[in-house]
Amino acid sequence: MSYAVWVPLLVPFLAAPTARRAAAYLSPRHAVVLLTTAALLPAATSSAALALLAVPGASYLPTVAALGELARPLSLGPPPVTVALALAAGGVLAWRAGLVAVAVRRDRADLRRARAAAGGTAGELAVLRQARPDAYALPGRPGRIVVTTGMLRALEPDERAALFAHERAHLRGRHHRVLVAVELAALCHPALRTLCEPVGYALERAADEAAAAAVGDRRLVARAIARAALAARAASASAPDRPRAALGMNAGPVPRRVAALLDTPLAVPSTRRPAGRLAVAALVICLTVSGATAVDAVEDLHGHVEMAQGQDLTR
Repeated sequence: MSYAVWVPLLVPFLAAPTARRAAAYLSPRHAVVLLTTAALLPAATSSAALALLAVPGASYLPTVAALGELARPLSLGPPPVTVALALAAGGVLAWRAGLVAVAVRRDRADLRRARAAAGGTAGELAVLRQARPDAYALPGRPGRIVVTTGMLRALEPDERAALFAHERAHLRGRHHRVLVAVELAALCHPALRTLCEPVGYALERAADEAAAAAVGDRRLVARAIARAALAARAASASAPDRPRAALGMNAGPVPRRVAALLDTPLAVPSTRRPAGRLAVAALVICLTVSGATAVDAVEDLHGHVEMAQGQDLTR
């Protein structure tokens, strides 16, 4: 197998910081798309690379050889090295799959507990009788806005409207799916973990902008965010029934969000700036190289499989 199989395993170390840099020059909505792509594609290609590394060593197993109709094992190097590499790659791949399965199961359990705590009453709004201020968008069918009585008391009526518009934007945009997808991708490669926080920030900023458009007052949304965050911080810990996938108005770097709202409204992605164009171009190159080398490695392995099956490739 060619050395191309190693490229998808190394690209995330360059793609992740490049994506964080590029996202700073984009509007929140475009930053979400860019960061999500920068997480999911390298996660897929790096996992595929591990699988490709495991196949040659697995071909020494009689069962695998029979399934692949192989006349002989794939000869891609010294057998001890090939088998050892396959064991290492297969072990890492199995470990990653286990982490993803545990995370999916945990998130589902969190959502079930949160839905039970919110009650089964009809309507978009679920009010919890808790003194601790908290509010978040609870995904589901249908999605609901969960808010505690403590948070309602902490905000003025117009600020509550801004809060509801913010959480409604999370539900309408299905932001929880993006957050979960990126967190699962981060379990597939250590370099991708640094994208979780920027994605969370971009999702909150996207909801901030949607709320500002809904209520028609950016300063009102900024004030509501600040008061909600201060109230929640004064009450210390977050609600135990709040699922990890739930996004709330008082989450993320609040000072940066407030400063962005008090600035001019965000328009088209500012990639006209040289640094922004360069960062986006570098990320596109990274992702293209990762995908192309993964495809090349697959084609190379396919050729070795055909030779191991005794097929004449010159026909």
